Amino acid sequence: MTDGPAQQYPPPGAPPPADPLPPATYPPGPFPAPGTAPGPPPGPQPGPGPAGWAPYPSAPGPRPAPGLLLGAAHKPGALPLRPLNLGNIYDAAFRIIRFNPKATVGAAVLVTAVAMVIPIVVTLVLTLTVGIAVDASGELDPDASTADALGLLAAYGSLLVSLVVAQVGVVFVTGMVAHVTRAAAVGRRLGLGEAWAATRGKRWRLIGLTTLLYLAFLVLLVAYVLLWVVVVVAVGGEPLPVVAWGVITVPAFIALCCWLWIRFYYLPVPALMLEPIGVFEAIGRGWALTSRQFWRTFGIALLTVLIVQFAGGLLTFPVSIAGNIAAIAAPEYATLLLIVTQAVALVIQNAFVAPFLAAVTSVQYVDLRMRKEAFDVELMREAGIVPA
Repeated sequence: MTDGPAQQYPPPGAPPPADPLPPATYPPGPFPAPGTAPGPPPGPQPGPGPAGWAPYPSAPGPRPAPGLLLGAAHKPGALPLRPLNLGNIYDAAFRIIRFNPKATVGAAVLVTAVAMVIPIVVTLVLTLTVGIAVDASGELDPDASTADALGLLAAYGSLLVSLVVAQVGVVFVTGMVAHVTRAAAVGRRLGLGEAWAATRGKRWRLIGLTTLLYLAFLVLLVAYVLLWVVVVVAVGGEPLPVVAWGVITVPAFIALCCWLWIRFYYLPVPALMLEPIGVFEAIGRGWALTSRQFWRTFGIALLTVLIVQFAGGLLTFPVSIAGNIAAIAAPEYATLLLIVTQAVALVIQNAFVAPFLAAVTSVQYVDLRMRKEAFDVELMREAGIVPA
């Protein structure tokens, strides 16, 4: 891929560099420095980006004027090209979402809404045909027939299926946001179609990686539950040893899950998306990048999860209240109203939670690479910045 023509600008009075770095393409929008020149100056066509990175389409637009390049040398896009602090990471995540809304919020809303159509249609058909006899809380009426019970089972079963489908869609959104973050770091903006196209060749690997990680956690959880069963049987159900076992092992199990989350689960997705590696190599990259950076990475990740869960709860609380009130007012449609309410609440929650979590994770991936591998120099080279 080739970007639009651009030109290197040496400091005033200095001779031009003998081996200029590849210039950047600055799309119209928020990332270029203010006061840009009205049009691109003539210059050579740049070559492809650094090895291992997928090329991104570049929109034509103004380039920085000669006197402004060095002033914005360390922030050509959404984040400073240097090791980041917490404020930089959150600011970059918000900027990425704000200036790439279709590829972040739009993608999350789209996949969740499509998935939630399934239970709404199934429940609507069942309600208008066989009927579903439930009370206002959504529980089956004791006097309901077998058909009503099967209808309720089908309605909530379809909701469970749609939740799985929505989660798969969110996995793809996470991969897209990784590409959006990488492009935003060098001052480029990706639309929904461009971000989706950037995941080509890695989609099945992404599904495989996610499935592997979920299965590994499921095996760990089942093993811990079986240990509980063995202990309870071994002590004959005596309460004191069981309580002691719980006091010791529950905190230890939670700590183990947190450690595994950061070392194995947290960074493999952006690594898989943005590097020419496979599933197991991506897990290894996550391990290597979080080495000697566990507590800092864990603190930012945990704080982010707490923030998005609290904010998501605030956003969906009015919808849940409205759904419960509507179910009480129209009990014959209680199941349909509750399903619709949960679908709308999930769409609203994912519109905020999924893009922000994915953006923060991807920015942390870039930050750790800048800290450990001088990745900021590589990004500067791609952005066309000549280090002073």
